[in-house]
Amino acid sequence: MELLDSISASILSAALLAAAISLAAVFLSIWLAKRAGLMDIPGAAPHKQHARPTPLAGGLTLAITLTALFFLFQYWQEPKIAWLLAGAGVIFTFGLLDDRKALRAFPKLGGQVLAALILVLSGTSIQILKSPPLAGLGLPWLASALNIALTFFWIIGITNALNLVDSMDGLAVSLSGLAFAFFTLGALVSGQAQLAVFLAALSGIALVLYFFNAPPARLFLGDSGAQTLGFLLAGAAILYNPLDKAQASSWFLPILFCGVPIFDTCLVFFSRLRRKLPFYRAGLDHTYHRLVRLGLSPAHAVRVMVFAAVLLDTLAFLAINLPPLAANAVFAACLLAGASLIVYLDRPKFTP
Repeated sequence: MELLDSISASILSAALLAAAISLAAVFLSIWLAKRAGLMDIPGAAPHKQHARPTPLAGGLTLAITLTALFFLFQYWQEPKIAWLLAGAGVIFTFGLLDDRKALRAFPKLGGQVLAALILVLSGTSIQILKSPPLAGLGLPWLASALNIALTFFWIIGITNALNLVDSMDGLAVSLSGLAFAFFTLGALVSGQAQLAVFLAALSGIALVLYFFNAPPARLFLGDSGAQTLGFLLAGAAILYNPLDKAQASSWFLPILFCGVPIFDTCLVFFSRLRRKLPFYRAGLDHTYHRLVRLGLSPAHAVRVMVFAAVLLDTLAFLAINLPPLAANAVFAACLLAGASLIVYLDRPKFTP
């Protein structure tokens, strides 16, 4: 009990310290963004409908805060977290270039592949497909290859999903902050104390970023902020390992924690695929935009998406305590509901 109290105190301290540092970093980042010309100009693209030029300072705030925490918490002694931060540094760098010069899709993808490669080479990868079931076939290497392929797909997918869902002030940072908070609780319960403290720090940063990114936004995340948050979320999902739960009941937990960004990405992908439109371009056909066309106010549309995230996160925690068959039935029901919503929201009256 004393150990749990000590870890809980460390988690709270990490969240408060990260929030305090990021609060100071916000003002420096806004100043740097204005000096460097990192400004989002209204009307520069059809989806840029904000009222006034806004600094793209979210990524800078995140980078400055994480750099400070790296030294304060001596993360070089925690290789998994250190390599995750190294990969995040790559994502941030490419994202910052994109914020400044609007990179094409392939250079951005190259940066994401490089960041994912850093994680894989450091030993951080998905382990859903174990070797023993395939070893009997004489193909133990196949499980490793499939795990690595899934790792690249997951990291690149979630990195882009959070960037794509960043269609309204405060939305992406709300969804990532919620996921970090739930992962913190999960890591604490599973005995991953160091990971829980790190995730609590990310939750603290997200809280401050939300305060400045919520309407009326005083800063935007930019690609450097949204993609870095997405990469950290994807990496944290891999590092989270509930050994006290059956894998058959817990393998889908990270998917549900990231469920709303995944849903938004699938909706946009299949919608544009049907209409033979390029997937990688920004547009007004995301979940948020369709909810507004449904009749919701912008604020209510954001609340609906955040509520959906809370619901999925809660269902995930409930499901991992169920027998495998029941747990997977919950996951299947979520998939069915998501597919039904995609069909409903992709009707012509909800598309631009």
